[in-house]
Amino acid sequence: MSDKIFDKAACKKIAEAIAEAESETSGEIHVHVSRRCKENVLDSAVDAFNTLGMQNTKLRNGVLFFFATKDRRFAVIGDKGINDIVGQSFWDDIVAEISNAFAGGQPIDGICRAIRLCGDKLREYFPHQADDTNELSDEVSFAK
Repeated sequence: MSDKIFDKAACKKIAEAIAEAESETSGEIHVHVSRRCKENVLDSAVDAFNTLGMQNTKLRNGVLFFFATKDRRFAVIGDKGINDIVGQSFWDDIVAEISNAFAGGQPIDGICRAIRLCGDKLREYFPHQADDTNELSDEVSFAK
């Protein structure tokens, strides 16, 4: 996984996929890119989740896609609201979608498909409400 994967065009495509996925749900999806991660990528993802304030969404239904480009690792984690509903097999399927896309040389397409799958699941359990607001930016964020 290279830093070059997340160029301007890729970030635009990801932001569009997030906006589409969130259009019919109160759920929040975010993609965060870091060069490095701790030994355990899940620990780094949790740190990023908290730093980004994703635990502060009204329904605790945020999903973070975390990528550590230099270490070539990634994780997908959900907040309590979504985790209490979906099983581990859902997250395993999301990870497999991304892994297969990287192996097939189409990482951004795979990330966007995985985002849409998360949006489908969020829509099922957290449908869009009239008073919903976009609590998190759809833009890809980068660690400093």
